[in-house]
Amino acid sequence: MAEIILITGGSRSGKSRHAQQLGESLPGQKLFIATCPVTDEEMRQRIERHRLDRQGAGWQTVEETVDLEQALTANGAAEVVLIDCLTLWINNLLFTDAANSLDEEAVSVKARKLAEACRARSGVVIMVTNEVGLGIVPENALARRYRDLVGRCNQEIAAAADKVIMSICGIPLNVKETK
Repeated sequence: MAEIILITGGSRSGKSRHAQQLGESLPGQKLFIATCPVTDEEMRQRIERHRLDRQGAGWQTVEETVDLEQALTANGAAEVVLIDCLTLWINNLLFTDAANSLDEEAVSVKARKLAEACRARSGVVIMVTNEVGLGIVPENALARRYRDLVGRCNQEIAAAADKVIMSICGIPLNVKETK
């Protein structure tokens, strides 16, 4: 049964760096599941920088924007899994939802299934997400819906997690630890 660690924080708060360092400090085969789609040249360059940051540290990278459960089950040998990030996963689910049916209940179900898939593994699964509850209320309906869906996902994963860390200004703060 895998230990689940959720690392949250604002944009550019150091959460991904901390998650990667934590993963690299653990023994075993490492799997990085990247959820960010290439949307433009700047994003392609950003993704390439992140790949270079992991180079030589033993990470196998799998790019999966929507089906995280499948990515976890297809790569069962890894003892350390880092999913970066849940915020983009929700974004991708939202924009592939042709029926416009993705609501908080659907996200709750998806997040709980993801947590179950993580728990079914051995080793450690680290997930990164953005904390969306500290900002202003967005002015448009789509942005509010996105914030609500990410918030619901974060709550479900945090409830299932053994440990929750919040990164502020590059400083990791333990918020929850059950082991």
